[in-house]
Amino acid sequence: MTEFDAIVVGAGQAGPALASRLSAAGQSVAVIERKLFGGTCVNTGCIPTKTLVASAYAAHLARRAAFYGVTIGGAVGVDMKAVKARKDEVSGASRKGVEAGVRGLAHGAVYTGHARFESATTMRVGEELLSAKQIFLNVGGRATIPALPGANAVKLLTNTTMLDLDVLPTHLVVVGGSYIGLEFAQMYRRFGAEVTVVEKGPRLVAHEDEDVSAAILEIIEAEGIHVRLHAECIHFEARPNGIGVGVDCEDGDPLVVGSHVLAAMGRRPNTDDLGLEAAGVEVDERGYIVVDDQLSTTVPGIWAMGDCNGRGAFTHTAYNDFEIVVANLLDGEPRRLSDRIQAHALYIDPPLGQVGMTEAEVRKTGRPALVGKRPMTKVGRAVEKGETQGFMKVFVDAETKRILGASILGTGGDEAVHCILDNMYAGAPYTNITHAVHIHPTVSELIPTMLESLTPLV
Repeated sequence: MTEFDAIVVGAGQAGPALASRLSAAGQSVAVIERKLFGGTCVNTGCIPTKTLVASAYAAHLARRAAFYGVTIGGAVGVDMKAVKARKDEVSGASRKGVEAGVRGLAHGAVYTGHARFESATTMRVGEELLSAKQIFLNVGGRATIPALPGANAVKLLTNTTMLDLDVLPTHLVVVGGSYIGLEFAQMYRRFGAEVTVVEKGPRLVAHEDEDVSAAILEIIEAEGIHVRLHAECIHFEARPNGIGVGVDCEDGDPLVVGSHVLAAMGRRPNTDDLGLEAAGVEVDERGYIVVDDQLSTTVPGIWAMGDCNGRGAFTHTAYNDFEIVVANLLDGEPRRLSDRIQAHALYIDPPLGQVGMTEAEVRKTGRPALVGKRPMTKVGRAVEKGETQGFMKVFVDAETKRILGASILGTGGDEAVHCILDNMYAGAPYTNITHAVHIHPTVSELIPTMLESLTPLV
């Protein structure tokens, strides 16, 4: 048995950063990674997909060149092998950087393989048995395909295997009308594929406000993406010319046949083969590790960070998990999960940035609230860029004057929304923004204008 001060399982967003801080504090650290350093974000999530989004945006902009008075001779073509190669290069460079950082730790040791608990303080990796009084789990999650009829009889793609494609699908059918599905749907439509989105529910991105969902539907349909809502009986069947996806919608053909089918219907934590029962670590009914407000599990000395704890499914929340853990353990700062304000983005074009409460959540509180809204057609920066789709919206507590939540669907929305988020963290009234002088011409400069036109939410 090899003894360490700490064991970090998983080299995703939180693990390497934590291992670095522990090593810098003089602690001996074992970092265990079974496959690819960098986790979901670096290898199958943010970095590769946003690299593809950038390539798709370039193709889209080239096709719109005449709108800007720019002439391009001939049709715009997309070399999918070159697109994939660029994605692989960007993702690979990030992965190598993460691995080099972990392997270079002054007091660290790296083990490659699958880790499993043998007790609350010991883990086995192959033939190696490691022990530590502190164990940190950063094992992430993976795509899951529900047990729908015919799912095992056809070859379905996930967000991971989709990244291996270096050819353009003739017709891509995306099953799941939420964040991952919509990003892939738009990018492949812009690459030149026919695309159909199949969604079981009555609207896209059901966690967002209804007006946001409606605007997103309008945006993607305007690009020629077919959307099938109310798909109550989704099933799959092999067809001579591809894969049939049964939708049983209220309107339209009951079967859509695609050359490729992407299943974007949810994710699950990588906790089912860790031997958590040997350590006594509790999981919930979905397999997520149960943690308290400071990321401790039900077993003292074991923490869980990132996607595996079910308290956030984003790179930024995973990194914040690291910040909370290290603040409490090393910095004497009692940071908590409950201090975190919800924030996320949807990277279609234009993007959506959303922070704090949605309209439904504001209404559920029963508190008197104010609402402000402004279409992107009245944002100078959007007009100048010729990208006026979407709108911005904000909710304010009528009594405290503090911002409760906001959505910005429009060009630069994923960036501009942060001035609202920072004001929320400061606990300042919305007038803190209206009194600020913003740079012109930007998207952010219209946030004060929107806040100056608040009306009661009825």
